Amino acid sequence: MEEPATKPKKTKQAVKKTELINELGQTQLPEAQSNIHVITIVGQVEGHLVMPPQNKTTKYEHIIPQLVAVEQNRDIEGLLVILNTVGGDVEAGLAIAEMIKSLSKPTVSLVLGGGHSIGVPIAVAADYSFIAHSATMTIHPIRLTGLVIGVQQSFDYLDKMQDRVIHFITLNSKISEDSLRKLMMTTGELARDIGTVIVGKEAVKLGLMDAVGGVGEAIRKLNELMEQNKTKSAEVH
Repeated sequence: MEEPATKPKKTKQAVKKTELINELGQTQLPEAQSNIHVITIVGQVEGHLVMPPQNKTTKYEHIIPQLVAVEQNRDIEGLLVILNTVGGDVEAGLAIAEMIKSLSKPTVSLVLGGGHSIGVPIAVAADYSFIAHSATMTIHPIRLTGLVIGVQQSFDYLDKMQDRVIHFITLNSKISEDSLRKLMMTTGELARDIGTVIVGKEAVKLGLMDAVGGVGEAIRKLNELMEQNKTKSAEVH
């Protein structure tokens, strides 16, 4: 009488993969070397004040070291910044935007879902910017939250901060200052507020973003910019 064939034992890797499928509905992708670094700006950009624990945040003290590492690491040839943010701390957002702009390596940004408020300067800081068809961007004046002491001084500070944001956006995109200010001051579009919501193609038409696209287009453009950067470096040497 023949003995029933015994089932082959699963390897530790197979068991782990099965557990991942059961628990998360996905498996880990195989590790591969990449010359592109990806940074995500999601939820609310957290600056000097700590947000409540239930808020999804991107802490600027976590992003800044990553940007420094991108600049220093010779294996990284390009940066992809993916945004789905409601905005947040103005100074923190501008700090991130300025650092992205100052990188010597090619950068591409992609707005998925939303790139609102201070997310706009971060999005335009890259060498080339994409926005998904269904993604939106909200443009509105800077607001103050919390207790304000010294009303006139506070308004003067707000004006200067507003000018910094407008100057950065117009310097790093094709939109004119006049058009940007009009979008900021539009009434009737946002409930209990002033400003404008722009969707996909409209952001490109206004000159705020460079093109409509997704991950595939963003990666292709970044590879193109990286090849151009290599050619320039070779010509210099």
